[in-house]
Amino acid sequence: MTQAQAPGPTAPDPTGQVLDLAAIGIGPFNLALTALADEVDGLAHAAYDRRPAYDWHPGLMFDWASLQVGFLADLVTLVRPTSRWSFLNYLAEHDRMYPFYIAERFHVPRREYADYCAWAASRLPGCHFGTDVPAVHWDADRALWRLTLRTPGTGATTTRHARNIAVGIGTEPHVPPALAPLADSAPDRVYHSGDHLHRVDALARDGVRDITVVGSGQSGAEVFLDLLRRQRDTGWSLTWLTRSWGFAPLDYSKLVLEYTTPAYMRYFNALAPDVRDRLIASQWQLYKGIDSETIDLIHAELYDHMLDGDRPPVALHPGTALLDARRDTDGAIRLTTSHADTGRESERATGAVIAATGYAARRPACLDPVEKLIAWDDKGRYDVDADHRVRTVPEVTGGLFVQNAELHTHGAAAPDLGIGAYRSALILNQVTGRPVFRIPRRTAFQTFG
Repeated sequence: MTQAQAPGPTAPDPTGQVLDLAAIGIGPFNLALTALADEVDGLAHAAYDRRPAYDWHPGLMFDWASLQVGFLADLVTLVRPTSRWSFLNYLAEHDRMYPFYIAERFHVPRREYADYCAWAASRLPGCHFGTDVPAVHWDADRALWRLTLRTPGTGATTTRHARNIAVGIGTEPHVPPALAPLADSAPDRVYHSGDHLHRVDALARDGVRDITVVGSGQSGAEVFLDLLRRQRDTGWSLTWLTRSWGFAPLDYSKLVLEYTTPAYMRYFNALAPDVRDRLIASQWQLYKGIDSETIDLIHAELYDHMLDGDRPPVALHPGTALLDARRDTDGAIRLTTSHADTGRESERATGAVIAATGYAARRPACLDPVEKLIAWDDKGRYDVDADHRVRTVPEVTGGLFVQNAELHTHGAAAPDLGIGAYRSALILNQVTGRPVFRIPRRTAFQTFG
């Protein structure tokens, strides 16, 4: 989870308390878990994150961007709407309830949702920032998980024991192999879209004249729109490439959205692994497309571009795959592409490349000490049951749960914020051994299977 540091002396657990649940990583999903756990009397729980405070995709926090799910997909509401950690209570505490009511906004600004999560994270007593978890071991003598906790910068370490752990460290930016060497050697000219707002001003200052965006999901569309809106001031020309057949929208039709419900998730989990992989590949518009509002904004900006007549060129190329990238001696980046329909290869030069190529699940380094105790599938992924518990060898009796690392076993709902409270409730019911949270049963009109 972190760069290697010289380990300091490991101190014993200063409290002596065994945690019922330890969460590793505090993103939206483990934050939801911590918020619901806060309502369970007598539950000993803690969540750890190496960052100094909560922060959610700061490199893509555009002022104008909206959340792609409704505000009911907050940390708790879909399971416990009366919780003090709900988005509506956040509004009430900030005296924004009536303005929100008048606004009639179901999809809230992304920055408001991020502020809501930060509000909860700063107040939840179970959240511990500035604490890394570099290693997890299974203590067979005590039948407990043993977590090594480290304070970044000091190297000081302690240990805590827990009966159950929930890993929610999130995904990591994926840069395709063709661009990865340049992203390492020339990070000022080739970077992932997740760093966009941290890097884009430097491109303008350095006088970059041509920028290429690779990838057509929501983040690619937002980055392209941001570049297009800056074009009058910067004077750069823009190219947008996607290997997909088109710059396609997310499918928000109501019956299709039922494929992100618990009902479909449980059905999906019971399918054979090869069937699940095939379905995930075919259902990409559930989680990889562009919302229609952003598409409309891009089209409107392109229309203005046409009316202006004197702006630098803009080109959109669907069905175009990136094969290779290299940097010339003059600093230009040469991209080799192939068209999906014609098979024709082309070469183009550009000054910078932004890889809007998504995020990939990662196997956290903290689990390396227990790797052989975990059941992995034939592709090296967690083997996760319907209740989000990772299968382990029989001698490991403690629960190991994952959050947003089970796309391959639970389908398109796994990364959806709307499943966060439900999944956390399932985990907490297993941790406590009783139904402390009522689990929604009627979540879809369709009968899958």
